[in-house]
Amino acid sequence: MKNINNMSLQEIISDDIKKAMIAKEKDKLNSLRSVKAAFILEMAKDGSDVVSDEVAVNIIRKLVKQRNDSASIFVNQGRDDLAKDELVQIEYLNVYLPDQMDEKEVRNIVKEVISQVGASSPKDIGKCMQVLMNRLNGMADGKLISNLVREELS
Repeated sequence: MKNINNMSLQEIISDDIKKAMIAKEKDKLNSLRSVKAAFILEMAKDGSDVVSDEVAVNIIRKLVKQRNDSASIFVNQGRDDLAKDELVQIEYLNVYLPDQMDEKEVRNIVKEVISQVGASSPKDIGKCMQVLMNRLNGMADGKLISNLVREELS
């Protein structure tokens, strides 16, 4: 994740928009403008003029998920050109997200939490997921966590 001179994520993105405009990087500019628009919508909810870094990361994560979903739909429809556009935007947005843990690391934490919670069957998935989502917030994909919990408890 980018962090330049203790600037907020919102400031970094605004700065990067200016740089993309100067460099005439159209795709990057479009990606960053979508983030800025999402920030503006979030700020309008409570009338503030700042988005916290935590909220900013959640917004960017949501935009990346939307683009992943769109890309897979486009691939299924044989529209690889549109899928490519979505994947390019994802690359630009991922720069602003914290690094994701790999599957092996997540699996180890899943096993640890299952042991802590005393889970023994699929009916305990909810208890495990609650703890795991709090612990791994932003560091691993929720779908991956869910699949690993199901595997371990099956």
